[in-house]
Amino acid sequence: MTADRTALAGARLVLPGGVVVENGRIAVDGGRISAVSTGADVGPDDLDLTGRTVVPGFVDLHVHGGGGASYASGVAEEALLAARTHLEHGTTTTVASTVTGEIDEVCRQAAVLSELVEDGVLAGVHFEGPFISPGRCGAHRPDLLRDPDPALVRKVVDAARGHARMVTLAPELPGGLESVRMLADLGVIAAVGHTDSDYGKTLEAIEAGATVATHLFNAMPGIQHRDPGPIVALLEDERVTVELINDGVHLHPSVLDLAYGTAGAARVALITDAMGAAGMGDGLYPLGPLQVRVENGVARLVEGGSIAGSTLTLDVAFRRSVTVNGLTLGQAVESLSAVPARLLGLADSIGSLEAGKYADLVVLDSDTYDLVAVMRRGEWITGADRLVRTVSV
Repeated sequence: MTADRTALAGARLVLPGGVVVENGRIAVDGGRISAVSTGADVGPDDLDLTGRTVVPGFVDLHVHGGGGASYASGVAEEALLAARTHLEHGTTTTVASTVTGEIDEVCRQAAVLSELVEDGVLAGVHFEGPFISPGRCGAHRPDLLRDPDPALVRKVVDAARGHARMVTLAPELPGGLESVRMLADLGVIAAVGHTDSDYGKTLEAIEAGATVATHLFNAMPGIQHRDPGPIVALLEDERVTVELINDGVHLHPSVLDLAYGTAGAARVALITDAMGAAGMGDGLYPLGPLQVRVENGVARLVEGGSIAGSTLTLDVAFRRSVTVNGLTLGQAVESLSAVPARLLGLADSIGSLEAGKYADLVVLDSDTYDLVAVMRRGEWITGADRLVRTVSV
């Protein structure tokens, strides 16, 4: 096989529609999948993936950093390190998330991140803050929050030079619904999050064009039997994709099960919401203008103690989803790859194992679902030395 042409054989494959096949074969040519077949013997020069499971590369809609680096630093080298860290854990497509800061600083960060989108490193920019509720700000500096005035929202979107993918805002704030409509008109995802919105106002936001729930359950009112709040509105509407953080900290497993039972895997996008400590150890880390302490893998603000993102990587989220929550392999792939790919409008090139799509692949151990290797656009990123090549005859 040449450097840009290879074949993986003998693996369990998770195909579109949740179809799981044994003894599958994936041929890769020029960075794309050229063929997918089943029932074939491992041939000469094939990589023998017997005992392995191959799934599409993961797509993270919401991640702030990793590897000790932050996208909100506004430093290209840090953004590259963060993206590489998550890539080595199977995230082959990343939307970089900012945090609340001064408007001009957020715009500067967006400009830096946009260059990396243009270089093919990132898939877009997600603005989380400053257009969020002071009462639900979590790990965002309250004094820097702003109402979602459409002119300000448009300013940060324009700073991304056409690469803004999503803006999280609280629709109950002045200008909120107008900004949702504007974002929808611009083709930018309007996400409801960090909000004190009630059920009715959330329905208004959905009607105005909001299509995503930012880390559902977290940083929003809980469900009350006489006041269902935003969670019920977001779960029940088929137009809304709900983000969930499956790290065992942000959500109890039964709550995640509830969301899947209501929305179904086709409307759930599993995200990391990871900050700089992802892929690292305990210690002190910056998150925008705030300081975070990580202890036993849990990130909390030094001042106030609020949960400050996660240290999650999506390979861990995949494993938890299957082994803890009992999702099928097809459901896990739907939420980690297919759903976010569709939401981003990239389903023609990523999100499933199909001929013609980019060769973005994650190889897992079939028994433990531990990560073995990662390929992005036909290039092995990590783990190739753990794969066995058969010998030509």
